[in-house]
Amino acid sequence: MHFLSDELEDYIEQHSENEPILLAQLNKETFQKVLLPRMLSGHFQGRVLSMLSKLIRPLNILEIGTYTGYSALCLCEGMQDGGTLHTIDIKEELVDFQRKYFDRSPWGTQIVQHLGEAMDIIPNIDMKFDLVFIDADKENYINYYEIIVPKMNKGGIILSDNVLWSGKILEEVHPNDVSTKVLLEYNLLLKNDPRVETVLLPIRDGLTVSRVL
Repeated sequence: MHFLSDELEDYIEQHSENEPILLAQLNKETFQKVLLPRMLSGHFQGRVLSMLSKLIRPLNILEIGTYTGYSALCLCEGMQDGGTLHTIDIKEELVDFQRKYFDRSPWGTQIVQHLGEAMDIIPNIDMKFDLVFIDADKENYINYYEIIVPKMNKGGIILSDNVLWSGKILEEVHPNDVSTKVLLEYNLLLKNDPRVETVLLPIRDGLTVSRVL
């Protein structure tokens, strides 16, 4: 996942906004107690998500893939007063972990947790979104995207994480590597879909910003 040297990544973090104290605590506890802690957005990408949200000023946010809640809290930093963030995950064992940090934040009552399959849950959320963050199972990225686009407000932003997939998108794809196959197709879809305009940013493991036209 690291396309830059550790030294350069450290420099970038040191010259970006500081990681908020609550998120630093969440980061630390995730690494202490949860499997696959590298799935956490982390300091730099978290500040990118925060900055984008502050620029967008969304009223309603959807996140597909909560993990321990780090990225959700970053996205909330730009949310309008009275706004809502809906976040979806399939891991029941993380619900209480997420809620502990959500309730310690200023947005606890504005964050709605959904447990289950996103493809089943999203059609039942009766609202339009200004900002969506896709960061779940890669095999369903195209399915998530297609179900989300009709629920976006014009000018809304769809963020897609891990689109460089540790550089696998440049390598020969193994026949049983479904995730890489889907991501290659997904990246082409975002590039060519007339419903959006897209830029792929080489941030961490790749972050695509797609604006709905």
